[in-house]
Amino acid sequence: MTAFNYIIIYFLIFLSGILAGGFINLCICRIPNQEKIIQRSYCSYCGYQLRWFDLIPLISYLMLKGRCRKCGKKISIQYPIVEFVNGLLYVFVFAVRNVHIGTVEIMQYNKTTVLFCLAASAYLVLSIIDFRIYEIPVCINYFLVVIGFVHIMLDSRNWRNYLIGFFTVSVFLYIIYFITKGNAIGGGDIKLMAAGGLLLGWKNIWMAFLLGCILGSVFHLLRMKITNTGRVLALGPYLSIGMFIAMLFGDTIWNWYLGVFFH
Repeated sequence: MTAFNYIIIYFLIFLSGILAGGFINLCICRIPNQEKIIQRSYCSYCGYQLRWFDLIPLISYLMLKGRCRKCGKKISIQYPIVEFVNGLLYVFVFAVRNVHIGTVEIMQYNKTTVLFCLAASAYLVLSIIDFRIYEIPVCINYFLVVIGFVHIMLDSRNWRNYLIGFFTVSVFLYIIYFITKGNAIGGGDIKLMAAGGLLLGWKNIWMAFLLGCILGSVFHLLRMKITNTGRVLALGPYLSIGMFIAMLFGDTIWNWYLGVFFH
């Protein structure tokens, strides 16, 4: 495959990502308010129902100079940023997994890569929502469970690994939740680790959990020092980063670790 073909392929992947980013923005804005996701988009200031040409990812925001076409109020910069980041996430997932699209022999591998893109989008949604309101929407966890079951069907030989992953970290966190009466960990984090374990398997979900805890501790302490942020920690974004890393690099990290210390 020529370099030009790769450029076209990854451009289409990026385009898919930013298109999905528009839907992700709807989820971020509407799920916390318990609004219907599948309905016409509108301006939150004047209620103007957006037309199709107002909803072109990235381009519409630039053409409108970040303002509503009707009332002129500023549109949140969140919209183009989320679209762009989701596009980059899709490109990154495909690039890391080095998928040669169209090769019949690795069709199952391609399907798993698409599932990982969907999981990355879910991590992005729950991270932003949890960061804002300290709550992980249960519907996102359900969505990750569905992705996990589909992944098991694609990798049915290792179904025990994923089933154990569903329980291994989540049960540990539930014990902490029970002992501390919910003061040390949130119920949403427990459900997230269960859903993530179903997708990643027991070894990688432990890695994701440890990475998330380390990242959360370091960055939240920095935020407390620099911005005077309170002690309440939204762990979901950091767990999501840990799961994203484990999803793409978990097996590689484990192989490196075992090779270094148990060779």
